[in-house]
Amino acid sequence: MAYLQTLSKSFPGWVLFCCCCCLPLLLTSSLPLKGASIAHHACRLRKINFQQPYIRNCTYTLAKMASASDKDTDNRLIGQQLYVNIKENNRCYLMKRVAEIVVKDVLLTEGKNQYPYVEEVAQFLASLTLELSKCKSSGNREHIEKNLEQMKNKMEQLGENGKTKAIGELDLLFDYMENACTDIPKKGGNKEKN
Repeated sequence: MAYLQTLSKSFPGWVLFCCCCCLPLLLTSSLPLKGASIAHHACRLRKINFQQPYIRNCTYTLAKMASASDKDTDNRLIGQQLYVNIKENNRCYLMKRVAEIVVKDVLLTEGKNQYPYVEEVAQFLASLTLELSKCKSSGNREHIEKNLEQMKNKMEQLGENGKTKAIGELDLLFDYMENACTDIPKKGGNKEKN
């Protein structure tokens, strides 16, 4: 304590204290770095986005109603197959792109007048994709584009039932997006080959 009182009375003592104690703390702080880490932070959503009971209920109710009309039980649009050859740190970007496709090609077209809650869910997903607007993929996007193309092709092949299936899987999209965009990716276990 006596040392701090002596230190506080002398300006050079404060300079020494700051150089020895404060500067190392500032240099090792977790400030965002240029480049990749900025993209990493841009691919994060707050967990609270997914903890709103009203929007969760709307999404799950809408999915349940549409899946009751889905005649095809063999195919899945939103599932683990989307993650084949995708690094864990690119999964949020991938799910952002899936959400954009579902909103633009499904919810704002056929689904708009067929089911309740479509507008609320479309607005929610659009707000998430807007929040992720600066989220970019790291590395080669070839596998991401290929998986998205396969999903779109499967939806087209299924015709009207493809759009019904996409609406019926909104609960999966909600969960996958929450997991990919709110959890911090693990450093190991990457499966992408680029």
